[in-house]
Amino acid sequence: MSRLPMVPQAPDDAAIKELFDEVRAARKPDYQISNLYRTLGLSAPMFRAWLNFAWPLRLDARSPRKLRELMILRGAQISRTAYEWAHHVPLALDAGVTQAQIEALCAWTTSDAFDGREKAVLQLAEDITRGPAASAATIELLQQQSFDHAQIVELVLTASFYVCVSRVLKSMDIELEPGFEAHLANFASAGAAGAEDS
Repeated sequence: MSRLPMVPQAPDDAAIKELFDEVRAARKPDYQISNLYRTLGLSAPMFRAWLNFAWPLRLDARSPRKLRELMILRGAQISRTAYEWAHHVPLALDAGVTQAQIEALCAWTTSDAFDGREKAVLQLAEDITRGPAASAATIELLQQQSFDHAQIVELVLTASFYVCVSRVLKSMDIELEPGFEAHLANFASAGAAGAEDS
């Protein structure tokens, strides 16, 4: 059970309602606000700041969305954050990640399911999620794989932000919404069996 109460889907607070309306406008009118957003909605200024950072990472970056979703999934595996994994599996598939890649993700270093650029960003996700930082060798590898400086900034920010996401989800013990459980089979079979699922 979540450690804090969540804002209702139809909040009375005008500032939170405006933010929820913005999220629905970007998705669809009947979109059910996620438990993560309903928790962040307890502080309107912080929720605003979260959206202002998260959405450009998702929508305005020039690096391929597929690569960023691979990094997010690998970070979720390493941090054992089932909520993040379950929410990003469908986003990853929509972005072009294959089911075979999802199933091979825990063994990406030896798998032939990933090309050189994919392995470079997965190495970045490993470095940043495990901490304390990306190595000089990993940044050099990204450059060797023809990522320009702006794309490297995007990739580092994405991997770093999703470490923050996992810490927030686990600190607040945010529950997974009904309907996302189907994606947890991949989470468990991907080498994360026995991991915490909050």
